[in-house]
Amino acid sequence: MSVRVRIAPSPTGYLHVGTARAALYNYLFARHHNGVFILRSDDTDTERSTQEFSDDIVASMRWLGLEWDEGIIVGGPHETYRQSERLGRYQEVAAGLVEAGKAYYSFATPEQLETFRNEARREGMSPAYDGRYKVSPAEAEERLRTGESATVRFAVPRPGETVFEDVVRDEVRFDHVQVDDFVILRSNGTPTYHLASTVDDVDFEITHVIRGEDLLSSTPKHILLTEAMGAEPPTYAHLPLLMGPDGKKLSKRHGHTALAAYRDAGYLADAVVNYLALLGWNPGDDDTVVDRAAMIERFELDRVSKNPAIFDAVKLEWMNGVYIRGMNADAFIATVTPLVEEDLGRALTADERAVLAEMAPLVQERAKKLTEIAPQMRFLFAEISYDETSWQKVMAKPDAGRAIRSAREVLARLDDFSTNSVEHALRGMLETEDLNPRKGFQPLRVALSGSSVSPPLFESVAALGKDRTLARLDAAAVAIDAAS
Repeated sequence: MSVRVRIAPSPTGYLHVGTARAALYNYLFARHHNGVFILRSDDTDTERSTQEFSDDIVASMRWLGLEWDEGIIVGGPHETYRQSERLGRYQEVAAGLVEAGKAYYSFATPEQLETFRNEARREGMSPAYDGRYKVSPAEAEERLRTGESATVRFAVPRPGETVFEDVVRDEVRFDHVQVDDFVILRSNGTPTYHLASTVDDVDFEITHVIRGEDLLSSTPKHILLTEAMGAEPPTYAHLPLLMGPDGKKLSKRHGHTALAAYRDAGYLADAVVNYLALLGWNPGDDDTVVDRAAMIERFELDRVSKNPAIFDAVKLEWMNGVYIRGMNADAFIATVTPLVEEDLGRALTADERAVLAEMAPLVQERAKKLTEIAPQMRFLFAEISYDETSWQKVMAKPDAGRAIRSAREVLARLDDFSTNSVEHALRGMLETEDLNPRKGFQPLRVALSGSSVSPPLFESVAALGKDRTLARLDAAAVAIDAAS
């Protein structure tokens, strides 16, 4: 049988980076084996599921380039891939399991279940519900006929044990004394996660279930359900959890956990994919930067680590910088032009586009995120305001006014305003005024761009042109005098 894998996010929140990592591993495994990658929507929680979250899942998957072969939006041979539209199928399976004696209607009350668990704990026994309040089929039928509500529970065989070979975690054993007679159908007729997920995996002919380690305890239930349906369980691979740098489970206290936040913060999809791939998988050869084709060629589940993976935003930012610097010039310019125009609130003129194309490589070699680029280039195309922190740090120093006035004087004498000519003039100014580059050039940077962070100085002066450069130096000198 060819490989068939799935990712099944619930649209009760934005796509989490951990779910995105699981989706990537499923995608890579499917592509490596020329298999089928399915995107399913586990949307049975109708109260918390929203269209906004569903749209975010689709948009995030497409942004990452994880195109799926079957599933929501694209369709496929298994009709709907939304659990909310398969209620009848889940109820049909549950009824069949009851009829076969593998499940039963349960009338156990919350109070009875709590009493059972408390007694079990006091006696040092497992608190997993063992079905002791189960009634006969005849009594169940009569109580249902009179309108009493009941859940449907799976009858876990006891004594017994579920043993399976996990591709990542090796052999895993669960004694059935630790496994509840778990609910598969709620009293309102809706399926639990265990039933819906398992039925879908059977119906969609899933061969490998690749998911987070947090679902490991659900696996014996899913295997038992699969076998009760007369199907062969898939191969399981439970991925290591994602942790923050402090060693605790990844959460909002470590920064963004929604994938879309990284897209909006100026990360490249290829950089995010590369970083997520390395969170638990070793591509070999001590490689860190691995393109998608190489990932697909090398990916195997037996190279996934058992140990938790550390999600470090600093390392992700570094990798994003590597990918930004690796873009060819035309692609980089095409990427940043709309960002600059959005920042300005208008389209660039032909002359301004030429300036952008000239300055873009200088920004590219320093940027770590795309969101840094437009603010750094804004001074070339719009009037400036002074960043307060930069002003206090640089322009309040005693040498700032002297540097600006001297620079204005030497630049005003230039007929050739090329980068080389500007550099020669300004370095001469440092020597004349006996200033080091930090004291002499940082005030010019703030005067021209409004910030102490900007593209290289000499190129910036040449790009601004003589008239605008002199006007900004004059304005800065006036502001310094007014502040003194």
